[in-house]
Amino acid sequence: MLIEMKNIVLDTNFLIYCAKFKIDLFSEIDRLFFEPYKLFVLDLTIKELEKLKPHGLSLIKKYIEKIEIINSKEKYVDTELTKLSSEGYLIATQDLELKKKLKSSVIVIRQQKYLELRN
Repeated sequence: MLIEMKNIVLDTNFLIYCAKFKIDLFSEIDRLFFEPYKLFVLDLTIKELEKLKPHGLSLIKKYIEKIEIINSKEKYVDTELTKLSSEGYLIATQDLELKKKLKSSVIVIRQQKYLELRN
């Protein structure tokens, strides 16, 4: 039986909230998925983080060091994430408007301490 790799893209606000609430991102993703997965972040997300300079930026940079970067074809993060969602990528976000547009399951932060997969 072939196990399909899960591709997960982390949104800007998701990374900020993980750092803010000191969530162990990698342990939580491991807890959610028994199958193999790969984490991604958009180059646009990195640019947004550099502009925002959020509290916990050093922790966010540690997350990003272990994540593959996707070079965006779109001009806006939400547009690119919506497109990737329609291609089967899972999106990790806290953005309510974006969640309504997405075609696949979404990973969200619950109770400021753990992650949850929502269909």
